[in-house]
Amino acid sequence: MPIQFFFLQDKSILKNRAGLKAFLPKIFRQNKKQLSNLTYIFCSDDYLLSINKAHLQHDFYTDIITFDLSEIPRQITGEIYISTDRVRENAATLGVSIKEELHRVIFHGALHLCGYRDKSARDEKGMRDAENHLLNQYFQF
Repeated sequence: MPIQFFFLQDKSILKNRAGLKAFLPKIFRQNKKQLSNLTYIFCSDDYLLSINKAHLQHDFYTDIITFDLSEIPRQITGEIYISTDRVRENAATLGVSIKEELHRVIFHGALHLCGYRDKSARDEKGMRDAENHLLNQYFQF
């Protein structure tokens, strides 16, 4: 299976996994990429902090870290780590549902693998616009 979900905590946070597995490949097709293998790992703040320190030399909490493991251009293999603690806190801070924030982060990681960036203000706006478009497509707001 090209898309897998692993839960190191809080397995109940993600509902309708089958629907998400059917939707995610569309993101890659829309961006002219071939999805080979995509793994999402849902974990705690502390677990993701340890990855952030070890691999990126960042000593701060984050909601997501995306690793592009692709060996062939345009054929995507990736691992995406998501802190469910951070997703819950961000949802409360932003005044959105946990479901919406979780899916925004899930799509955010996929978009990174498709080449989207978010370091500059312009890139961040493009990323947000793409996330909102995908949320609207997925949930049909």
